[in-house]
Amino acid sequence: MCSKKIPGGIKRFKQHLAGGYGDVILCPGSSTELRKRMKEYLDGNKRRRPLYLDEQENEEDEDVVEVVQEEASRAATANSQVTTKVPSSGTASKRRQSTLQFKPAAASKGKEKPNENKKSVAAMFRRTPEEIVDERHSGRFQKTIQNSMRTKDEKHYVDVQWALFFYEAGIAIHAAAARQFEVALEATAQYGSGYVPPSEYMLREPLLWECVKLTGNMRVDHERAWKHYGCTLMSDGWTDRRGRHLINFLVNSPEGTYFLESIDASGEVHDAYLLVDLLEERINQIGKDKVVQVVTDNGSNYKAAGKLLMERIPTLFWSPCATHCLDLMLEDIGNLKEFKKTITRGKRVANFIYRHGRILSAMREKTNGKEIVRPGATRFATSYLSLKSLYTLKDPLKALFVCDIWTTSKLAKTNAGTKAHDTVLSTEFWNSVEDCLRASAPLLIVLRAADGDEKPAMPEVAALMAEAKEKIKLSFATQNKSGLLKKIMGIIEKRWLNQMDHPLYGAALYLNPGKLFPLIKADDDETVGQLRACFLKVLRRMVPEREIRNKINDQAMDYECQRGDAFSDEMAIENIESKSPLDWWRSYGGLAIDLQRFARHVVGLCASSAGCERNWSTFEQIHTKKRNRLLHKRLNAIVFISYNRKMKTRFQMLRQKKKNIDPLVISHFDWDNEWADSLHVPPQGHRGCELDDGLTWNLVDEVVGASEALRGRNLPRTAHRYNHENEEEEELQDPYDDVDVTDDEDSPSNDAEENRDAANSNEFDDGY
Repeated sequence: MCSKKIPGGIKRFKQHLAGGYGDVILCPGSSTELRKRMKEYLDGNKRRRPLYLDEQENEEDEDVVEVVQEEASRAATANSQVTTKVPSSGTASKRRQSTLQFKPAAASKGKEKPNENKKSVAAMFRRTPEEIVDERHSGRFQKTIQNSMRTKDEKHYVDVQWALFFYEAGIAIHAAAARQFEVALEATAQYGSGYVPPSEYMLREPLLWECVKLTGNMRVDHERAWKHYGCTLMSDGWTDRRGRHLINFLVNSPEGTYFLESIDASGEVHDAYLLVDLLEERINQIGKDKVVQVVTDNGSNYKAAGKLLMERIPTLFWSPCATHCLDLMLEDIGNLKEFKKTITRGKRVANFIYRHGRILSAMREKTNGKEIVRPGATRFATSYLSLKSLYTLKDPLKALFVCDIWTTSKLAKTNAGTKAHDTVLSTEFWNSVEDCLRASAPLLIVLRAADGDEKPAMPEVAALMAEAKEKIKLSFATQNKSGLLKKIMGIIEKRWLNQMDHPLYGAALYLNPGKLFPLIKADDDETVGQLRACFLKVLRRMVPEREIRNKINDQAMDYECQRGDAFSDEMAIENIESKSPLDWWRSYGGLAIDLQRFARHVVGLCASSAGCERNWSTFEQIHTKKRNRLLHKRLNAIVFISYNRKMKTRFQMLRQKKKNIDPLVISHFDWDNEWADSLHVPPQGHRGCELDDGLTWNLVDEVVGASEALRGRNLPRTAHRYNHENEEEEELQDPYDDVDVTDDEDSPSNDAEENRDAANSNEFDDGY
């Protein structure tokens, strides 16, 4: 052996003894036998485990492979010019030799694809597009180094390409807000350059049915919830423009709303027997033990079908739709003489402004870009929401109709312009708007709870309705309008008692600790007794086994008296009001397991079939043309995919608790004001608030005679129109003599035309 000192580890020393390595000198004292042994040892311990790469990798992985191949080819070229091959001991050489290799394609067996389970290291550690999008919306998303290196111009170029696609294909702009759009973009980015989009045939057939299957897999989570909480079968009918009658079937639970199917019942007689057969068939598909109630609209045929269904299935309840009842209630209130004229005048003002580009532009300047017409995602109470928008912006609107732009406009001399001017400046009009909103605001709160998805509505609706009636009584009592109050309360009592007097609402309220225990503390024995009776009525129907029923009844007494280990717990008492009824029973009802199971099936119910109506817009788009049977089947599949995925996204947004989805679109709405909150006391002089120069709007009204003009006292030729007989006819006339005003300044812009269509054809489009 030599005495040479070699830096490095034991492996380098063995290479020194073996020789043959370009970066290690052969030991002159090493024998032939020793060199042979060291060579065999080193060759036997080489780790040649190739990292197989699928040939269908993204661009980044392909670049890595190309570099390796290029380096290997260069090494082969160099070796061909040298007689003796001298391997290197370096890491780069070992990688070129054995680290990255392509796995040869195996022979396919049947329909199996070769290497379909092989993934690169990058693919195995890469997050899925769904995970990335969820993280982005949760607020925990961080840009990667690669994305941070992108310039604004690069992103802008991509944005322009997508914008061109939307405009060229005529795709609705709001489609860009769809969660699946983000997921698709992320999946494309992970695939890399060279992705070829699917053909029309692939989208029309194979991919459609694959997406139906993927969407159908969502039912697994829903079925788990149906078994645990029970569920509500919702059904509602809809007639399209061609006169075809479609019936939707959906299932609701705390997990969300799931669209089952829809059928075309155009060729059938829509009587109770047809409906009960259809409903019973869907109940059998779901499971009779899982369906607690069926909710439909309030039509006479559905009522009769509900009664027949309860006879066929003794443990089932039929309930009318609470949102439908409330909507009819609001409609009746809006048809009162005191309110109908106000709603019509408010619509006229909005229609007039949106018909003329210059006036519309001036209005937006006065309101800081806010719109007085705000189409919302609801079919309910649109008139009241529109009045709310007008009332919120009443001061900017008044300023609009006294500014120079208006006084110098030709529109000010038209009949329609004069009426809009007089309406906005009339103090009596705004006083009537306040009364109209005092009557509707408490009911809108109930409607919001009944139609929302944030939490089950069944344990809340009855209590909210009682509060709404009290607020309306107090509101109009302070205004000394007993006659109008009597009419409003008559409408409410008639609609609610005739349609919504249902034991399920009482039982759910009894099992709502946040509402029951305040009644007990207030010694309201009468109300508590009524709720207890509803609870027992529901218990007898839902639980036919006498032993279990008696056990639940005993546990209910412990719950009502707050005794026993379960209900006397300190945390259970502390969280009575802070937790929702469903969460409270899940948290503290475990020691009364039978009552807990029963309570879950009651307080987890919805009170509305509005989920069916949210599906109408999709049907409107795809079921209005003549189509063959095969195409009709495909379009029904599209409805199935579209609705269920939209509802999944909706509930994901609710669970994130960052997106407050209001079914009535009452956003940026301050309930603490004199017309939204019935108990709010208006500040002194609120209606006659001062202008900048010390004037009041009351004085402006008196000077210009706006209220007098609306009443017609100074216009003898039109005064007779305001008598009781012809009042409705006059208010329904549309004075569109301003349409032909075409001076350059007042010619309608394209934006105004779009809003005019929205305001005139649909009055105030609800967005569904």
